[in-house]
Amino acid sequence: MNKNPRKSTLKDVAALSGVSVISASRVMRNAPNISKALREKVEEAAKTLGYQRNRIAGSLRGQATELVAVIVPSMSNHVFPNIMDGIDDALEGSQLRQVLGMSKYDAATEEAVLRDMLTWNPAGVILSGLEHTDATREMLAHFSGPIVEVMDVDGDALDLAVGVSMKESGTLIARHLFEEGYRRIAYVGAWGERDIRSLKRRVAAEAELERLGAPLVTSVIMNEASSPQIGADGVKQLLAIDRNIDAVFFANDDLALGGLFYCQAQGLDVPNDVALVGYNGLDICQSISPRLTTILTPRYEIGRRAGDLIRARISGADAISDRTSHLDIQLLKGGTT
Repeated sequence: MNKNPRKSTLKDVAALSGVSVISASRVMRNAPNISKALREKVEEAAKTLGYQRNRIAGSLRGQATELVAVIVPSMSNHVFPNIMDGIDDALEGSQLRQVLGMSKYDAATEEAVLRDMLTWNPAGVILSGLEHTDATREMLAHFSGPIVEVMDVDGDALDLAVGVSMKESGTLIARHLFEEGYRRIAYVGAWGERDIRSLKRRVAAEAELERLGAPLVTSVIMNEASSPQIGADGVKQLLAIDRNIDAVFFANDDLALGGLFYCQAQGLDVPNDVALVGYNGLDICQSISPRLTTILTPRYEIGRRAGDLIRARISGADAISDRTSHLDIQLLKGGTT
C-alpha cells in the first residue's frame, strides 16, 4: 500500500474536467464572470480528486488568498460573536473564509495583529471602529483589497464603514433618562475607556444631559475588562461617592447586568431607588426580571453587511455608491427605568 500518495494538482483537475489550467485556476480562485457550467464541471473534478488549493503558496507568490482578516476587540460577550456570525453567513457559498485576531481595545495591539495578518495576503480586511494608529492607516493605505470598519459611523472611513452612530446612542440614553424624570445620573465604563466607541457614547450623553439642565453627577471608569462583576464593582463605587444617584447608564449590558445584581443584593429597588440602562440589547438581559432597559444594536446585520461588501468588492461587482452604511438603533424600555 502506498502510504504517501501523490497529491492532486490543479493540472489534474483541469485534465479531468477537460478545461485549461487557467480556467480551472479561475474557478478555484472564485474569479468573476465564470459560467455556471464551467464552475460545476471544475468543482466536481476537484471534489473527485480531493483537490484543495494551497492558499499559503498563493500568498507567497504575492496573490491574494481567500482569507478575510477580521480584527475585533474581544470575544468575551455576545457582541462580536454576533458580528462574526453575520460575516460568516455573508461569505457562505464563496471560497472566502474569515480569520480572527483580537486587539483587546488596544490600538497598538491591533496594529501588530494587522501587520501579521497582512503577511497572509488576505483578500479583505474588517476592523472594529474608525480610530487606528498612524502605522495601521499607513499599512492599509497600501492594501489593495476592500477594507470595512464596523460598529461606528461617526467619522471618516478608510474605505467602507458599517455600523451605528455612537453620538445618536448616547443622546438617546440621556433623553430617555431625563424624560423618565431622573436628574442625578451617573455612568460606569470599563477597559479604561480604551473602547473609543463607549467614550463617544458617554461624551454624547453628557453633552445632552448638560443641554437638558441635568449634568452628569459623576462617572466611574474601571480599568478591567468588561464583565458583570466589574459592573457591580462600578455601581458600588458610585454609591459610595454619592448615595443620592437615581440613575446609572453603563458602557454595555454586561456591566449593567452586574450593576442590577449588586443593587438587588443590597436591597435597592430598581428602578425606584436607582434606574439602570445598558447598551447592545443582549438576549440574556431581556430574560431577567426586571428586564434591562438598553439600546438594541443590529450586530448580526452589521456583520452580514460587512461580509456582503467584502464579497461584492472582491467579485468585481459594480462600484458601491455609499461608503458608509448607517444602521438603526432601538431603545428597548424594560423594567429598570
